[in-house]
Formats: sequence, C-alpha cells, structure tokens
Amino acid sequence: QVQLQESGPGLVKPSQTLSLTCTVSGGSITANFYYWSWIRQPPGKGLEWTAAIGSTGQTYYSPSLKSRTSISRDTSKNQFTLQLTAVTPEDTAMYYCARISQSTRVPPEYDYWGQGTQVTVSS
Repeated sequence: QVQLQESGPGLVKPSQTLSLTCTVSGGSITANFYYWSWIRQPPGKGLEWTAAIGSTGQTYYSPSLKSRTSISRDTSKNQFTLQLTAVTPEDTAMYYCARISQSTRVPPEYDYWGQGTQVTVSS
C-alpha cells in the first residue's frame, strides 16, 4: 500500500520561501513508470498541478509557476520536496502530494494522494 504524507509549515510570510516535503512509504520514488507530483487547491478554486519529478530525477513544472518553483528529492529518505519562492497570499492553498501513473491522459490519473496540508501566506 502506497502512502504519502505532506509536512511543512502551515503559515509563511509574504516574500518568504515555502518548503514542503512528501514522505513516501510502500513504494520507491525511484521506481519506473511513475511521477511524483505536487497539486494545490486555493479556497474556492480548482486543483492546480504545480510540479512533478520522475523516477530518474527528471523535473517538470507548471508554466505559471516555473520561475518560482523547484522540486527535488532525497532518495535515501524516499522523500521529495517542493520549494516555492517569493510567496504571496495568492499561494494560500491546500497542498497535496500525489503519485501519477505514466500516462498520456489529460488530466493524468493520480492513483495515490496524501491527506494534504494547509498553507496560509499572511503577515
């Protein structure tokens, strides 16, 4: 059973850098065929895919967030991390990590999700 767990600060100040970590159990982030991703949902809005990292460390970013976003991993800990710089209140959202099957479907299928972590950007 694959499980994902988000961790990080619940409150960050504008202009600071947000760092969130997803810890994976029951499956390896280096296994072929899957991508490991971050998705967020601001209040009253839909889901927004932000970034993903593949089994060999290849990275992918949402065009709207690419300039501020970095995704990385620590294979020894089976973790991957999202960093979002220069945050504003518009970055306030529920942040989820999720696994994506290697697929051409739009939207892709997220077969496993973390429970999510609320991030509020406020001074």
